[in-house]
Amino acid sequence: MATLTTLGLGRTMEKKLHAVGIHSAEELVELGSRQAVFRLKARYPGTCVVILYHLEAAIQGVDIKTLDSGCKTSLKAWLQQMQAPARP
Repeated sequence: MATLTTLGLGRTMEKKLHAVGIHSAEELVELGSRQAVFRLKARYPGTCVVILYHLEAAIQGVDIKTLDSGCKTSLKAWLQQMQAPARP
């Protein structure tokens, strides 16, 4: 199993991902960026869209600067919907 840093993620992100049960690059790829951020938000409420972009870029094997704008739009919309308060 490859470490998370092999995907270009730093040690701090690696520690945070370990704290939410993601211990390898393969696990992150299998779960996907959305599920990883869902877990991170539960433990680290300040997790933002940039983290989501970084995780998705790492999974795709690209630099965050080259992450497709359509992908970014989709990820941002998902995060905003996830954070929206439940309507009665």
